[in-house]
Amino acid sequence: MTLPEEGFLLRIFIGESDKIDGKPLYEWLVAEAKSQGLAGATVLRGMMGFGAHSRVIHTFKIERLSEDLPMVVEIVDSSENIERFLSFAESRIKRGMLATVEKVQIRVYRGGEAGS
Repeated sequence: MTLPEEGFLLRIFIGESDKIDGKPLYEWLVAEAKSQGLAGATVLRGMMGFGAHSRVIHTFKIERLSEDLPMVVEIVDSSENIERFLSFAESRIKRGMLATVEKVQIRVYRGGEAGS
């Protein structure tokens, strides 16, 4: 797969405990991105955060290993693919999501054998 030099970065901010169809939402988003042929997706787990759904600050502390920490799903692809995926996700996710899109310059995108 090749990507255009000018791509778009989709960031979806959700909570770790958010679910869809009984599955963690971040896992569902990555699986859907893969099934729709997007270039790739990465999930990042935040150390601390809050959002529109909860005004409580969620944080990682030793005494509390996890309390609905913030998650960010990042996907880079063409404008058309990002818009198609975002429309699909918006139609399925009814609450607890913030999505941003920004233009990015794709410098390198190459696959290969692991370890080579």
